[in-house]
Amino acid sequence: MSKIIAAAAIRGAHELVRQAEAGFEKARASKGESVAIGFPDTAYYLPMAYALMGLEIKTLGDLKPVLAHTRELLGVVPQDKLWFPYLGTALDAGIATLLSEEIICVLRYLDGTEPQKDCNGFFSDTILRTLGIQLVDGRLPGFAAILGAAPNVETAVSIVREFQKRSIMIFAGSTTHGVSIIDQLKEGKVEMGWDTYIVPYGRDTISGIYPLNWAIRGAMTFGGIQPGDARKCLLYCKERVFAFGLTLGEVDDLKYATGAGAINMGFPIIADTEIPEILPTGICTYEHVVRELDHAKIPARCIEVRGVKVTVSDVDIPVPYSSAFEGERVRREDMHVEFGGKYSTAFEFVRMRPPEQIEDGRIEVIGPEVDTAKVGSAMPLAILVEVAGREMQEDFESIIERQIHLLLNNAMGVFHMGQRDQIWVRISKGAFASGFRLQHFGKILHARIHALYGKIIDKVKVTIISDQKAFTKHMEEALRVDAERDARVAGMTDESVDDFYSCTLCQSFAPNHLCVISPERLGLCGAYNWLDGKAAHRLNPAGGNQPIKKGRVLDPKTGKWEGINAFVYTHSNRAIEDVSLYSLMDAPMTSCGCFECILALVPEANGFMIVNREYSGMTPCGMSFSTLAGSVGGGNQTPGFLGVGRLYLLSRKFIYGDGGLGRLVWMPKELKEFYGERLVARARDEGLPNLIEQIADESMATSAEELVEHLARVGHPAMAMAALI
Repeated sequence: MSKIIAAAAIRGAHELVRQAEAGFEKARASKGESVAIGFPDTAYYLPMAYALMGLEIKTLGDLKPVLAHTRELLGVVPQDKLWFPYLGTALDAGIATLLSEEIICVLRYLDGTEPQKDCNGFFSDTILRTLGIQLVDGRLPGFAAILGAAPNVETAVSIVREFQKRSIMIFAGSTTHGVSIIDQLKEGKVEMGWDTYIVPYGRDTISGIYPLNWAIRGAMTFGGIQPGDARKCLLYCKERVFAFGLTLGEVDDLKYATGAGAINMGFPIIADTEIPEILPTGICTYEHVVRELDHAKIPARCIEVRGVKVTVSDVDIPVPYSSAFEGERVRREDMHVEFGGKYSTAFEFVRMRPPEQIEDGRIEVIGPEVDTAKVGSAMPLAILVEVAGREMQEDFESIIERQIHLLLNNAMGVFHMGQRDQIWVRISKGAFASGFRLQHFGKILHARIHALYGKIIDKVKVTIISDQKAFTKHMEEALRVDAERDARVAGMTDESVDDFYSCTLCQSFAPNHLCVISPERLGLCGAYNWLDGKAAHRLNPAGGNQPIKKGRVLDPKTGKWEGINAFVYTHSNRAIEDVSLYSLMDAPMTSCGCFECILALVPEANGFMIVNREYSGMTPCGMSFSTLAGSVGGGNQTPGFLGVGRLYLLSRKFIYGDGGLGRLVWMPKELKEFYGERLVARARDEGLPNLIEQIADESMATSAEELVEHLARVGHPAMAMAALI
C-alpha cells in the first residue's frame, strides 16, 4: 500500500480512536456505564462490532473491549486474533476506524445529535429487508458511497443522475471544505430518499460508517454467517455486496482512514483528485484505489473498478429511464397533468390477440395530447397493450399487466400507482418540458415488454386513449376480463397442478435458501406467485424458477412431498432434507431476509402471531420485528418461526398443518387494515365469523400475559385447540 495513503490512514485512525475514547469517557462520567446504548430498529446491536467481534453491545460499559481492540489494531496484530486481509498496518487501522466511527455515532444517538439535519442517519433493518428483493433480482446491482462535494452543483447532479441511470444506490454525505454533496443535490432540486436510490447519510466523514455497517449486516441477514466470524463476513461483502467509495474533492486523513476500512470489505475507492493509486489486486476484486479526474467518466470508472454488472435500458424517450426512478414522487406543485386517482378515470389492460391482428411497434394515441391540458389538471387515460406470440398464454396476461407499474415508473418524472382500473398516473412539469408525451408511454411498454418477455412475445401494440367515449368502450372489456381472471386464479389449488416452482433468486445473498411456490403459497417476498414462476421458467428455462415435480405425497396436512424434499435437498447445498409447505412447527421452509412478514409461535397463547416489517413496536413473543428477523433469516430452518409474504395469510393452506387460521392470535393494526374484508371473508369460510375481533393487536396486548388475558376474555378458538408444544 502506498506509504502516503498508509500514513494518512493511520493518522486518521489514531484521531478517530482518540475521539471514540474521549466520547466514551465523557458519557461514562455523565451517564454511567450501565446506560443503554444502541442504534434504532436493528437486531444487530453495533453491527460492525457484532459482525467482526461477535459482541452484543447493549450498554456503555460493553464498549470497553471494542475500544481496547481498536488500540490493539493500531499496533501489530497477532495472527491468532481477528483475521483480516493483511496488507500492513494501514488495513488494520482501517478496521480500527470502522469500530471507532460506529462508537462515535452510537454515542451521538445517546446524546440526541443523530441523525443530522436532512439526513437519514443509521440505516434500519427494516430498510435492509424492504430492499432485499431488489438486491437479489438485479434491480440494485451496486452501491456508491459518496464522500465530499463536487466542484459545482451541476457536476454533482450529473454524477448522481448517471449512477441512477445504471440503478446504482447512492449513499451521499461527508464534506469538502465545509460543502456537502447533500446540499449540492438539494440546490439542484434532486429528490432524495430510499425511493429514489439517493440516501443522505450525514454531513461528516464519520457518518460514512452507516452504509458500511449496512453492508456488513447483509452477511448475517442474508448469508446466515454467525456474528464474530470476521473472515466470512468480510469475504461475503467482497463477493456479494457490490459497493465502492467515491471521494469528491480533497481527501483528508479521516477519509483515507475510512477508505482503508472499506477496502477490508472489498470496496475500492475512486477519487477525483491527484491521490496516489494502489493498482495491484489483493483485497478488492480489482484495483484498490484509483483516480479519475474527468467527472464525466467517473460513474463508468467506478463500475469498472468494482466489477458491477449493470444494464442501461435503451428506451427512446426524452427523459432518463432506470429503476432508480421507480420510487420518485411527482407532487401536485410539480405536476403538469394527472390521470385517474380522485379526479378522473383511468385503467390499464393487457390482452393476448392473434398475431395477424397486431402490427408490432404500432403506438396509437386516441384523443387529446397532454399539450392541450391545463397545468395541474386531470384527464382520462386508458393504456391498452395487445400482445401476440407463439409461446404466449392467457395466464400470462395479468403477469405482464402487473409489470406496467414498474415499467412506467422507471421514467424520470413519471409517477404511477395501482393496477387495473385503480391506477393513478402523473407527468411532471420537468418531464413535459423535456418533451415527454402520451406516445412515450407506448414506447416504454413496447421496448421493455420485448426486452423482458421476448421469449414468449413476438408482437406488441400499444394504444393510449384519452378520449372519454373510446375509453368507456375498452373499459367494459377490461372489467369483464378481470372478473374472469379472478375466478380462474381463485379456483387454482395445490392439488390441481402437478408441478410447483422453485425460486432461487435470493441465493445470490442466502446460498442455502430457496422458496417453493405453489398456487396456494406465494414466495416469502410477496413478489412471486405460482403463475410468475411458470412464466419466468418459460422465459428463462435455465433461470431461478424451475418446475418441481411433487411426487408421492408424504403428508397432505403439513404439505410434504417426496419430489419437493429431493429438490430442496439438492438445491439447498444439501443443507435441508425435509420441508413442509403448510407448517411452522414441523420442518418449515427456510427464509432469506426479504420476507414481508414473520410468523412466530406464542406458546403461552397456544397460537401464532404475525408481524410486518413496517411495525417497529414490541410484540407478544417478547421481540420486535428486527430481533425476530435476526433469528429467522439466512437460509436457516427455524421451527416456530417463518418469514412469509403478506398474502399467504389469505390462503386456504395457511399453516394448515398447525390448525389453520384459527391459530392466529395477534397482528398489528396496520395489517388488519391491509387485509380488511378479505380476511373477514377468509375467516367466515373457515367457520370463524368472529375471528377478526378476537385477534388482538398492539392496542390490546404487547406482552404474552396481556395477550392470554385478551384471548380468554373474547373466547379465541386457539385457547381450546390441541397444544402446539
